[in-house]
Amino acid sequence: MAVTRPTVIALTALAPVSWGTTYAVTTEFLPSDRPLFTALTRALPAGLLLLALARVLPRGAWWVKAAVLGALNIGAFFPLLFLSAYRMPGGMAAVVGSLGPLLVVGLSTLLLGQRPTARAVLTGAVAAFGVSLVVLEAAGTLDAIGLLAAVAATAAMSAGTVLTQRWARPDGVGPLALTSWQLTAGGLLLAPLALLAEGAPPALDGPAVGGYLYLALANTALAYWLWFRGIGRLSATQVTFLGPLSPLTAAVVGWAALGEALGPVQLAGMALAFGATLAGQRAPRGRTVAAAEPFGSASKNGRKDSMDLTGPALRR
Repeated sequence: MAVTRPTVIALTALAPVSWGTTYAVTTEFLPSDRPLFTALTRALPAGLLLLALARVLPRGAWWVKAAVLGALNIGAFFPLLFLSAYRMPGGMAAVVGSLGPLLVVGLSTLLLGQRPTARAVLTGAVAAFGVSLVVLEAAGTLDAIGLLAAVAATAAMSAGTVLTQRWARPDGVGPLALTSWQLTAGGLLLAPLALLAEGAPPALDGPAVGGYLYLALANTALAYWLWFRGIGRLSATQVTFLGPLSPLTAAVVGWAALGEALGPVQLAGMALAFGATLAGQRAPRGRTVAAAEPFGSASKNGRKDSMDLTGPALRR
C-alpha cells in the first residue's frame, strides 16, 4: 500500500506534538525533583513493552549500535533535558532545543554527506527565532549548568537522529524493534543512575500513576516509534524540523489548560516557527518515500551496514 509523504510527515509530527505535553504533565501530576526516576519510568517500561511486541533482539554489531543510539536518544537526552528544566526556565531550554535543526544540518554534512543549503540554514534560524518569541518572555537568569545540560541534550538528540538514519536498520527488522532496542538500552543505562542519585522510587498517588502511564505509553512508546519510523522515510533534516512543534504545543497547552497568556508577540513567534516547520518539509531532490519499507534498511538504502564513521564512509 502506497504511503504519501504528507501522511508520513503528519504521523511523524505527532511525536513532537506529544512531547510538547510533557512539561504540563510533569508539573501538574508527577513528584518534583525526580528527573532520573521520571526519565527511567518513561524509557524502560516503554522499551520492554515494545520489545515484547516486536520479539526481535539485536544481532552482531547491532548490540553496540543499539546501545549507542539508546544512550544518545534516550539515556543522555532524557536526564539532561530534565536537568536543564530544573536548573533554568523552561523557555530558555526550549530555545536551546530549537537549535536542533541547525545541529542536524551540520551533522548530516559530516556523517551523511548531505550538503547544507542556504534554505535549510535560514529555515532553522527562523524556527529558532520564532520559538524564542513564544517562550522567552519570562526567561529569567541563566544557569551555567542548566545551559550546558540543554546544549548537551540537544546535541545528543541531534547526533542520535543523524546516526539513526545513517545506520538505517538491519534487514528484516522494522521500526518497532529498533525503537524497543533504543528505549530498553537507554532505560537500562538510566536505572543504576536513578538508584544511586535519587534512591528508592517515591510514593505515587493516582494522578502520578496516570501521568507516568501516559508518559511511558503515548509520550514515549508510541511517539518514539513514530519518530524513528519517520527518520527511515524522510531526511534527517526534515524530521528534525518537526521539533519546534514541541515548544509550540507546550505553549498552546499552557494557554488552554494552565491559564498562561499568549500575546501578540507569542502568536507572531508561533506563526514564524510553524511556517519554518512547513518550509523544512520540502523533500530533498531525488528523495522519495519508500512505501513498502516503513524503516529503510541499510541494504535497501544502498549503504554498507557499518560502524565506520571515518574516511570513505563519510564521503557517501
